Amino acid sequence: MKNLSLEAVANILGYSSLYLKVILSFSLSFLLTFIAIPKIIRVSYRKQLMDIPGVRSSHVKKVPRLGGVAIYFAITVVSSIFAHEMLYQIVFFSAALVLLFFIGLMDDLLVVAPRKKLIAQLISAVMIVVGSDVRIHSFFGLFGIYELPYLLSVLFTIFIIVLIINSYNLIDGIDGLASGVGVLISLCFVFIFFRLYDYSMGFLAIAILGALLAFLYFNMSSHYKIFMGDTGSMVVGYLIAFMAIKFIDLASMPYVMIDSAPVIAIAILIVPLIDTLSVIIIRLWKGKSPFAADQNHIHHRVLRLGFSHVQTAVIICVSNALIIGFAYTIRQLNISLMLGLITFAALVLSYLPLVLGEFLIDQKIKKREEAG
Repeated sequence: MKNLSLEAVANILGYSSLYLKVILSFSLSFLLTFIAIPKIIRVSYRKQLMDIPGVRSSHVKKVPRLGGVAIYFAITVVSSIFAHEMLYQIVFFSAALVLLFFIGLMDDLLVVAPRKKLIAQLISAVMIVVGSDVRIHSFFGLFGIYELPYLLSVLFTIFIIVLIINSYNLIDGIDGLASGVGVLISLCFVFIFFRLYDYSMGFLAIAILGALLAFLYFNMSSHYKIFMGDTGSMVVGYLIAFMAIKFIDLASMPYVMIDSAPVIAIAILIVPLIDTLSVIIIRLWKGKSPFAADQNHIHHRVLRLGFSHVQTAVIICVSNALIIGFAYTIRQLNISLMLGLITFAALVLSYLPLVLGEFLIDQKIKKREEAG
């Protein structure tokens, strides 16, 4: 009985210690970002390190664009304290993150050619995939594919990392969208990794969550506005790609085996992924290059319905949450059917604003004709 009591006390202390670490890691990440951003804003105004409005810009005034520096700073400090086991095991993680931070910062300050950014993304992906062997080993029966050959696994994982980094960068077009989606994604991975007892990855997700929430406060501010820039979008894009791959990899372990893991990961990242897919479809439909810049992203379509930036960001984030909830509800279905249903639901939500926009335009034309 005495031993049982001691064991119970040890369990209570263990859980208390974990909860305390969760609170401390989140608070530290939030506070570091919250304290750093005002200082970055002041330096940006003094040195004129600003984002100047262009033809495709959604803002009309100069805005500091080095918010990613504060995000990187907070995540690096907090993860080194609370996720040190992960950093010890995955030796190239920090090196890849530093490389992307440096290239993103150079782009925000001096503008870097897209080709050079792509090369940096590929190098960082190779570091993680080949150097640390963090890769997608299995498709879990998706399209009838299970275990992947090593070379195919490496190439596919590198492609996925680069795709997610650039997809996340593409949704950073209006206030609150990229950071709001990033908050939702991080929150999902906090829940997933703690449920799977991978506390080190869970604390990394908490560090990202705290930093993005603090950044979101300033990004949505009218007086102290700041953008995350390429520094932030590349760093956060890389981190969410890394967490998604670690989740899929962990789910393939015999003692875990979550058969729907790849589709769950897609559902969590559905906004950047479906935005990239739908934009490419629209460009090809119109006979344009899939790499040509335009205003056909999801946030542009919602904005054209008359919603503000805040309302648009909220609508898209809620849509993302609905897709995640839908994926969780149907997680027991065949994985290929599940992917088809998730993709269909996401495309419907993606193209619905476009259809509604065309309908509203037609209604306005009819009213003008009737009035004339």
